[in-house]
Amino acid sequence: MLPLLSFLFFTGLVAFISWRLTHRDDHSSKSGYFLGGRSLTWVVIAGSLLLTNLSTEQLVGLNSGGYQHGMQVAAWEIFAAVAMIVMALVFLPRYLRGGVTTVSEFLASRYDKSTGIIISVLLLLSLLTNLLPFVLYSGALFMVKVFHVAEIFNVNENSALWLTTIALGVVGSIYAIFGGLKAVAVSDTLNGIGLFTGGLLIPFFALHQLGDGSIAAGFTTLTETRPELLNPIGKSDDNLPLGTLFTGVLLLHLYYWCTNQAIVQRTFGSLSLAQGQKGLLFAAAMKLLGPFYLVLPGIIAFHLFGGSLENPDDAYATLIQTVLPKWMLGFFGAVIFGAILSSFNSGLNSASTLFSVDLYKGIFRPEASEGDMVKVGKTFGIIAAIAAIGVAPFIGTFSGGLFDLMKSLAALYNIPLLAITLGGIFMPRIPPMAAKISLFGGFAFYGWFGIHMRIADSNNCDVFGHPIHWLHVAGINFALLILFMIIYTAIKPRKTAWVQTDVKAVDLTPWRGARIASVAVLICIVLIYAVLSQFG
Repeated sequence: MLPLLSFLFFTGLVAFISWRLTHRDDHSSKSGYFLGGRSLTWVVIAGSLLLTNLSTEQLVGLNSGGYQHGMQVAAWEIFAAVAMIVMALVFLPRYLRGGVTTVSEFLASRYDKSTGIIISVLLLLSLLTNLLPFVLYSGALFMVKVFHVAEIFNVNENSALWLTTIALGVVGSIYAIFGGLKAVAVSDTLNGIGLFTGGLLIPFFALHQLGDGSIAAGFTTLTETRPELLNPIGKSDDNLPLGTLFTGVLLLHLYYWCTNQAIVQRTFGSLSLAQGQKGLLFAAAMKLLGPFYLVLPGIIAFHLFGGSLENPDDAYATLIQTVLPKWMLGFFGAVIFGAILSSFNSGLNSASTLFSVDLYKGIFRPEASEGDMVKVGKTFGIIAAIAAIGVAPFIGTFSGGLFDLMKSLAALYNIPLLAITLGGIFMPRIPPMAAKISLFGGFAFYGWFGIHMRIADSNNCDVFGHPIHWLHVAGINFALLILFMIIYTAIKPRKTAWVQTDVKAVDLTPWRGARIASVAVLICIVLIYAVLSQFG
């Protein structure tokens, strides 16, 4: 009873505070509903960025990776900080200068309207197939395991998964559809405080259990029994070989943190460039803590359970049940519930934004008022939520790890979109046709070599008879797309170089501490790898 009461209390408290802080906000205008009235400060931006990213697909997926492969999967957290620095210094000033609501709106102004529409459709597909269902599935899987939903409702595991998926989808939709971006961002920040508190406590409880009552003894077990699991440097036949960190891993992070609508929309609502940069760089620093609560628990779980779990995706939930005191279970369940809602409602809000701003007004009804756009965005959000709820439970039929499946599908959409965005920024004479060909060419290349030619039960793909890691295939795809755009531009360049216009949406004065903070974060990354690489 106590876990249930603490769960309901914390969940209700977050909902109440979010409503109190945002119920008087303007939800009838495009800027008010989709961008929080461009009023977000660095604290809210940082909190929303972190919790939008941090959900059960991270907690379940990365700890599953830690259980199977050790600390090498921490690159999915650590290298995020590099991408966030690039976002703060390179992308954000350009996005805010254009006063855009969506990434595709920015690229439409850089290339042409039809390119923007194509990108909107691809971004929507990415959200609908590679974010929303995964968030619901991983969240439902975690809640079912930890709270014994099947036993409570006297149903089988599959029915419990469906019930939990529906509940998460409905509650998440209420935040996103009726609250707008600011309600999402505020609830993210509040849940983030609880999640970081609870998440950082889990390794200590787990080490205490591993050491039979002594955290020091538990840590000694980690360093003396299979110490190679603490080493972040992957070998050539590992899940993440060292070389992949500088090809596919870095590229997927650059897409995610610099051009993924569900993430960057938070920064589009910045009060100023300085506030946006502070939020991004603070979040980048916090990302460096990720390995200690997103990967280390999975490694501890391997030691506790002897590698005996039938499904590695169950590692984190099983660990929580084993080591967390009963009085904390409800609180931690509430913050996990909040994390699930955060990623889901953020993705849903972004999907509604893309459809309403880029497709509804851009194609179907150019004369639509801002009120019409908000109304249509809410309707589309409901449809997208229902679709995600219907798809999510079937993800469990995939035989590989949850996180690898997510990232492999992400590369299909992300690499072509990143290539034309970077090309558009740094090569002002690339014409629209080069971008269009690159989008479809990159999609086809990775679809064939990265997914169709993926060798069964392997990280490698068959590329003309040579086994190449799928992350290197993503890197090759990116390099070929950039090379193609350079050649096309040399032959048939845009008549005049693209020059961006400042629409005066916000103050573009940069934060004076941005470069110092960026260098400090990069130094910390080097130190983390230098220290951990000594193990094993």
